[in-house]
Amino acid sequence: MLIVHVHVYVLPEYVEAFKAATIVNASNSVREEGIARFDVIQDEADPTHFVLNEVYRSVEATVAHKETAHYAAWRDTVTPMMAKPRTPVRFTEVYPPAEEW
Repeated sequence: MLIVHVHVYVLPEYVEAFKAATIVNASNSVREEGIARFDVIQDEADPTHFVLNEVYRSVEATVAHKETAHYAAWRDTVTPMMAKPRTPVRFTEVYPPAEEW
């Protein structure tokens, strides 16, 4: 498993539009065979800060995800909404073991 937390800071006037576009992307992403989980979470203290919690079954699945039409549409739609470029942070799972997913 590969877990990626993508930190996104959105311009305040685009928060609702960002959420709408990101929900469309996430709902399509969870249908991908290589994605075990795709959460969209919003910071309570800073509503312009979002984290996408993406859990992939393999490194190859991360590549396949970025080749989908829904990812390209999301990227092109939300990039102008961002206050600064998004920042991915990669993790590997410690517990539970991948075979329990």
